[in-house]
Amino acid sequence: MEIPKSENSTTQKKPPIVSSTKASPNVLPYQTPRIGEHYTLGKKLGQGQFGTTYLCTENATGLEYACKSIPKRKLFCREDYEDVWREIQIMHHLSEHPYVVRIKGTYEDNLFVHIVMEVCKGGELFDRIVQKGHFTEKKAAQLMKTIVKVVEACHSLGVMHRDLKPENFLFDSSDEDAKLKATDFGLSIFYKPGQYFSDVVGSPYYVAPEVLHKYYGPEIDVWSAGVILYILLCGVPPFWAETDNGIFKQILKGKIDFESEPWPQISDSAKDLVKKMLTRDPRARLTAHEVLCHPWIVDDNVAPDRPLGSAVLSRLKQFYDMNKLKKMALRVIAERLSEEEIGGLRQLFKMIDTDNSGTITYEELKHGLKRVGSDLTESEIKALMSGADFDNNGTIDYGEFIAATLHLNKMEREENLLAAFSYFDKDGSGYITIDELQQACQEFGLGDVKLEDIIKEIDIDNDGRIDYGEFATMMKKGNTGLAARTMRGNLTFNLADALGATDSDKAQ
Repeated sequence: MEIPKSENSTTQKKPPIVSSTKASPNVLPYQTPRIGEHYTLGKKLGQGQFGTTYLCTENATGLEYACKSIPKRKLFCREDYEDVWREIQIMHHLSEHPYVVRIKGTYEDNLFVHIVMEVCKGGELFDRIVQKGHFTEKKAAQLMKTIVKVVEACHSLGVMHRDLKPENFLFDSSDEDAKLKATDFGLSIFYKPGQYFSDVVGSPYYVAPEVLHKYYGPEIDVWSAGVILYILLCGVPPFWAETDNGIFKQILKGKIDFESEPWPQISDSAKDLVKKMLTRDPRARLTAHEVLCHPWIVDDNVAPDRPLGSAVLSRLKQFYDMNKLKKMALRVIAERLSEEEIGGLRQLFKMIDTDNSGTITYEELKHGLKRVGSDLTESEIKALMSGADFDNNGTIDYGEFIAATLHLNKMEREENLLAAFSYFDKDGSGYITIDELQQACQEFGLGDVKLEDIIKEIDIDNDGRIDYGEFATMMKKGNTGLAARTMRGNLTFNLADALGATDSDKAQ
């Protein structure tokens, strides 16, 4: 029996609210140019439930990308429109991860929503499984490490994928050692710790039993990854039947075959990991980080990095070490980003800001960390707080949070660096002077700033001013210093947990 290709992912739908006789409403909350002004669409690359993916060429550069075009006539209800908008936000939220397909931009017209992203020409993981039948344990472990790192990244940033399957992982080239990247976040959602969901979504072979029971959390992604691991090792799914209902019955029964070929030749360590990822009780199932720590996954007995639960908090620590000019520049960059680029960080801000005041207090940050058993000391929590509160007013406002938690790749993009430099270079001279820096500090409400020290630190040619090259070097320079020395770095909790489950959430 060959591995069957999943039919389109399923999700419960509500009654249509959009009449086919009326113009379709917009998915994006803003107007965009027509895609043809920037890209030329080429051959078809793939077909999904809602959209078709094409090869496209950027007119200005000649560079190739992939374009997922979603017909708005297939969006039947308000939830469908919200799903597409959420998918775009989540792609921006995750797309700086090395194993996630990077989004380039979005366009909308009367008929379509177009999502332009990097192109992966190596085909689906599914196709390579079909070609090979199954993989060696070493190769399966390499692929599984990538897949679970994506799961860990999702969960650390408060995202549940909900549709992990080999069809949703692409190789970036046809090479044997090509990089594997996750794509298609159409069923993904933001979640808060302790929050449970009941809508039945996903693809039949990969659905966790608790999804069928309509009461589930992020643990379902580890189950789906466990199903993929089983397939990588033997070439067929662990739960199989001729119909969807038959598959669901097998999943609920939970019997896994480790007797048929090639399982007698597969190591006990690999089988142990499969069993622990396919544990029926989600509370006993391994977390993504625990999978990465499993002996079968770990290379050369070297433990993986600490859990990505501290992903955003590590950015706060980096922010702590930055000089005032760099912090102000990040604030400028943050304010020019679109809502789709910062939508995920907005969700995280709301998780911490439990009283919905629009600011994060020390107590809110402390409460979120203590709730999950963090061993951070008072001084360490205060260090995190002061790292983001660069105007020293005692709270972290939304703008400060976004600036402090932007992924560094966004900060280093040329268009963002140019915009930030232009903000400080008030007279357009091509230099930032000490007077212009003083004016910016006043605009941001910063006092007691040693401007001469900042200029001296950045001014490579010692002419008393900062040119664009010096500014860009400063912005791209790594940040390891006081924060790294102050914080122990053992933030081993899951970020979504750390960022503020309320008592009512826990009680659900």
